[in-house]
Amino acid sequence: MKQHILFVEDERDLGNVVKQYLELVGFEVTWCLNAHDAFDAYKISKFHMLIVDVQLVDSDGFELVEKIKKLNKNQSFIFLTARNEKNDRLRGLKIGADDYIVKPFDIDELVLRIKNILKRNEPLYVTEEVSATSNELRMGDLIFKKDLLKLFLPNNSSISLTLREAQLLEYMFLHQNRILKRADILLELWGENDYFLGRSLDVFISRLRKALNHSSEVSIQNVYGVGYIFSIAELLKN
Repeated sequence: MKQHILFVEDERDLGNVVKQYLELVGFEVTWCLNAHDAFDAYKISKFHMLIVDVQLVDSDGFELVEKIKKLNKNQSFIFLTARNEKNDRLRGLKIGADDYIVKPFDIDELVLRIKNILKRNEPLYVTEEVSATSNELRMGDLIFKKDLLKLFLPNNSSISLTLREAQLLEYMFLHQNRILKRADILLELWGENDYFLGRSLDVFISRLRKALNHSSEVSIQNVYGVGYIFSIAELLKN
């Protein structure tokens, strides 16, 4: 089955070229010229990836994605823009964008970024410590159920995670009790290391820390200027 992309771009010439090229390299593409049609299309179809122009004729691309994320908080998406402004990039990353591409761009680079994101969003490789078929990871006094994207707490309540938070949590768990460099995390989960993605990582670490406050055994410690240590106290005692 082909991976399905919702492409939202109001520039007809650019839209036509990008749609044809993405189809040429094997994607199924639904192209919409405005936010209204894109939202209607999203409600009736499933998409592996969204590519959304920030400046649309009838809406703000940020607002469109925020509406879509209310329907599916784990949706992967890329923003396109003709504006290379820091505030726009930060807003896009805060919404949860997987990438932010400034026009004009190389179409082959766009395809590569799409493929990298889709590949990263597949389940992370599981080491021998955890069965590859297991959807449950036990982390000290916590249980992470990957298929549900839920972290179960000692008091039997649970916290829902976004797909990116779940990927980060699993990666840190599989490399527990050792120093994890920020650059290595960014390259593993985002495919590149830059300032804006680093800010996005800070947000996800903060969210995970908030969830881990419910645990007496699991924590994320800062290693100043280097990265983090995902610690499980129960294992450290052995």
